[in-house]
Amino acid sequence: MKIKFKLLTMAILSTVILTACGNTPTTDNSLTDIKAKKELVVGLDDNFPPMGFRDKSGQIVGFDIDMAKEVGKRMGVKVTFKPVEWDGIILSLNNKDIDLIWNGLTITDKRKEQIAFSKVYVQNKQIIIVNNKSTISKKNALTDKTVGLQLGSSSETALAKDVALSKSVKEIKKYSNNTEALLDLNAGRIDAVVVDEVVGRYYVSKKPGIYKVLNENLGVEDYGVGIRKNDTALTTEINKQLEAIKKDGTSKTISKKWFGKDIIYK
Repeated sequence: MKIKFKLLTMAILSTVILTACGNTPTTDNSLTDIKAKKELVVGLDDNFPPMGFRDKSGQIVGFDIDMAKEVGKRMGVKVTFKPVEWDGIILSLNNKDIDLIWNGLTITDKRKEQIAFSKVYVQNKQIIIVNNKSTISKKNALTDKTVGLQLGSSSETALAKDVALSKSVKEIKKYSNNTEALLDLNAGRIDAVVVDEVVGRYYVSKKPGIYKVLNENLGVEDYGVGIRKNDTALTTEINKQLEAIKKDGTSKTISKKWFGKDIIYK
């Protein structure tokens, strides 16, 4: 009996120890690691003006670029920008190829299952752009038409949510970036493009007389910085710095540089 009791006691103790070890929280070194290497690697689509794109000299510039640089400066680290295919960018983040996604990233329920987000810093709409000579003036006129959008983007999600519209179109053509879609629209190969408003209106303003934006949109959405789920310390730091540059007016200045107005989420 004593032997059985002793064995039972040892078994219980072993279970308790193993359970305790299994519940030991993983140390979050996300911020200290960034500080140690003095570098913050930001993943982006470098063909997404005005959020992030290459200028005539090949340098990566844009609204989100300036925002990330300012936050990096205040953290005391260098910011390196790494172009990544958009439909694989969350995988790159979770594989630790990059530290953040900072590039007009829409906060969605599906993405929140995979990654964490900073607080909202910009609100955006999904708009519909057509050729300036097109007779299309409302979204219901897209029946039996070909609509283009970026693969893996929130434009794709927004169109899918509008079930009536997505079922009525002839074809949804998906591109690796918005520029390709808009070039095809200008060439007459597609009839419309669904795109983020901040990107679409910027592009339209640079091509006067070529495109027009429909009054109807496919909904409002929020932009946030994408961060790995377990990187709580880094998330807290990014939120802290976003709040700081909003409070002192720096983000407003950056916004006016790229959009001519303050689009920062209040």
